Amino acid sequence: MFVDELNMKLQAGDGGNGTIAFRREKHVEFGGPFGGNGGGGADIVFQADEGINTLVDLYQYKFIKGERGDHGGSKGKHGKKAEDIVIKVPVGTVVKDVDSDEMMADLVKHGQRATIAKGGRGGRGNIAFATSSNPAPSIAENGEPGEEKNIKVELKMLADVGLVGMPSVGKSTIISKISSAKPKIADYHFTTLQPNLGVVSSGEGKSFVVADLPGLIKGASQGKGLGDRFLKHIERTKIIAHVIDMGSFEQRDPVEDYQIINKELASFSEKLMTKPQVIIANKMDIPWAAENLKKFKEKVNKPVLEISAINQKGLLSMVNTLAKMLSEIEDEKEEEIDDHVVYKFTEKDDFRIYRENDVWVVRGQEIEKLVKMTNFTTDESIDHFAYKLRKKGIDDKLKAAGVKEGDLVRILDFEFEYHD
Repeated sequence: MFVDELNMKLQAGDGGNGTIAFRREKHVEFGGPFGGNGGGGADIVFQADEGINTLVDLYQYKFIKGERGDHGGSKGKHGKKAEDIVIKVPVGTVVKDVDSDEMMADLVKHGQRATIAKGGRGGRGNIAFATSSNPAPSIAENGEPGEEKNIKVELKMLADVGLVGMPSVGKSTIISKISSAKPKIADYHFTTLQPNLGVVSSGEGKSFVVADLPGLIKGASQGKGLGDRFLKHIERTKIIAHVIDMGSFEQRDPVEDYQIINKELASFSEKLMTKPQVIIANKMDIPWAAENLKKFKEKVNKPVLEISAINQKGLLSMVNTLAKMLSEIEDEKEEEIDDHVVYKFTEKDDFRIYRENDVWVVRGQEIEKLVKMTNFTTDESIDHFAYKLRKKGIDDKLKAAGVKEGDLVRILDFEFEYHD
């Protein structure tokens, strides 16, 4: 089963809670805070692996959740960070954020890694809150929630040469003759239901990769046939090899076929039309193919490589031409994604305030995270929470919105009375 696209939901691990503890040892005067920090939650990491060529192993996992970090302990013991989840994917995998449509990772090299969902940091224990003015604080943080991501995972196969063309023009036969790939071959449309990769030797220890893509038809870029699913695999190729059936299978016009395919490529992405393209005239063993080729050259004034894949004629010359073209093409510099998605603990003024019946509601990512990380079991923690709200400007914004003394304010499930 070939899978090259799927959606997933990721939930990185929450951080472990910090602890409130104090030194209780005998003969230790003025025992101070002794609560350790929580451990970080598990990151969810994607890693490119050249031994994998499909996303089928991910198909069964619609939701992946990371483990929570260990809680901090007494005697200053810090919690252990949860083990990261590493998901191996094929080289050429692209990860996008569904909600923002932002590309998060483009894994183009074996072993390349990207952190897609960052685990939450561990909450601080009361040791971390000790100051000269408050040497024995009763404050600790809960662990930070791990990131939640809705992602789209796409595989765009990496190949030097992409074979494109109408169904049954001989692409599968070509790749089976010039490489060890063994695609299904039959005399009916859409024999190839998934891309096939083959490594082609070009002499002197050199080689290149050819992709045989399912046949295109008119309207492929709009979803007809199979082409709309596989056109994306052509985007990474350095050369587009356009295979034409000069034997006029099913009485098709080679010129019209050529024009249709180019139109579909342009409709899918104008970038495809800027790639070097070579025309391969296949099935030249058929008696009337030479006449068709003559007419083709009169209307399409471009060089053509003549072959008969079934009889293995012209294949060596074709391989040498492709190898020479590849040697002359400068490798496109792929925009590299950092090995890790950087998670920045920035405070953003992204909250909003509105009235819901008799309650004032405050919503915002940073504010809600603050609530989740607050340990409301001690008065000192609650006072610290109120201080953070004032520092973020919540009090001023509530007052500006019209809140009055004693009004009820809610953030997530936490409710409190407003006092100036």
